[in-house]
Parts: sequence; structure tokens; C-alpha cells
Amino acid sequence: MKKIQFCLTPSAGKRLIAKAIALLPDVTDALKEHTVVVIAGTTNAPVAYELLNIIGDTEGFSAKNFFRGLTVPEHTSTRSEFIGDVVIEKGKWLRGKTIFDIADNLSSDDIIFKGGNAVNIADKEAGVLIGNPKVGTAFPILSAVYGRRSKLYVPIGCEKTVSDKISDIASLVNDRESEGLRFLPLPGEVITELDAIRIISGARGHLIGGGGVLGAEGCSYFTAEGNDNELDALLDAVKEVKGEPRYSLD
Repeated sequence: MKKIQFCLTPSAGKRLIAKAIALLPDVTDALKEHTVVVIAGTTNAPVAYELLNIIGDTEGFSAKNFFRGLTVPEHTSTRSEFIGDVVIEKGKWLRGKTIFDIADNLSSDDIIFKGGNAVNIADKEAGVLIGNPKVGTAFPILSAVYGRRSKLYVPIGCEKTVSDKISDIASLVNDRESEGLRFLPLPGEVITELDAIRIISGARGHLIGGGGVLGAEGCSYFTAEGNDNELDALLDAVKEVKGEPRYSLD
């Protein structure tokens, strides 16, 4: 069993996750026959683009307009014209629609993508910080997932790794004596760069470190082990995403 190492910026990691998601059979089937909803967010922007590319309709999509809230340095403007979530129904992009418009019509055949703020890789669980007192997009998502058994995927980068259990973080943050944001565990299947490595190539990935400066902040270092064909396929994918630019509103 051979081993390789590589480093991915958060942007490159997001693109790798998106390319893996575009290979999932249940996703490609849902794009043709059912409904796929990609909730706006910076991790989901590459996912939305890859899925729109599959149906051959990326015109008018921009990651610069695909978010509801951002974590940015102080005094940074994030004003942007929101384009809605990406809702694809039987191969057609329903421009301007959001999860709030479509949630009541979703079924067990349909798929939702929602990003998160924290991931426990060992437990394969994720959670999201909540600022909206009405729980924001999580409310219609939970209605669809629990009420109608829609499938939820949580694309999330390894730079958001936490050491505590997701349920313990929720108890801590949501305590009545706490202030600030709330925290919601997400009842979906987590997809990190480690899962993307497996989906794309069949190789087994390991997170071995992180960090960087001068634009490499938040980088994750990986080791992957597999046979020659698996590692060749993985290296091809890594080379493809390596030049992914940092997120920008310019």
C-alpha cells in the first residue's frame, strides 16, 4: 500500500468536496428525476456550481452572491445581491427559489445540501451556528428531513474540526445562561475532504496537520494510502483543485 501527502487550502478543499459530491449516484439520479436543494453558503457554492454544470446551466450563478451570512474580519463589507438557494427540479434550475419555497414539497427522493460550522470527524457529525431566533434555513430543512425523510448532506471542510462531541457543544452553547449564537446539530451525512478522497479515488485519507500564512491560513495536510490507480486518480483531482482562488467578493 503506497502513501502520498498533499496540502489543500480551504477553497481547494471545498472544490474537492464538490467534485466528489457530483459523483454520488443518488445525487446524479436526483438531479434527473427529483429535487436537489443547495442551501446558499461558501462551502456549498462549489457544490452548486458542479451540480449546475451537470445539468448544463451555470449561467448567472456566482459564488459572490451565494451566501446569507459570512464570518469576515472587522470593518469588511459583505453587501451582495442574494440570488437564492440553488433549487434543481428534474434537471431544471428554478432561479430565485429558496428552501422556504420548496421545503413543503420535498419527499424521501429529494436531497438537501447544508453547510456547517463544526465537524467532529471521528463521530462523523456536524453542527451549525444559529443567529436567527427562528432558526433560519434549519427550520424548513428539519421539517423536510424529519417530516418527509428527505436526504441531508453536510459538506464541510476539515478546517472546521472540533474535538468535543457535537451534542456536548450544543448543550454548552444553548444553555440558558449562554449568550451569543446558538448551535444546532445537523442530522445529515457529513462529507469532508477525507470522504471526498474515498469517493473520488477509493484511497483512504488521513488528516495529519494544518496551518499556513500569506493566504494559506486554514490549510489542511493529508496523507492518503491506496494502490497505484487510486493514488493516480486522487493526484489528478488534487492537481485540478490546487489553483482554486481564495473566496472574494470583488
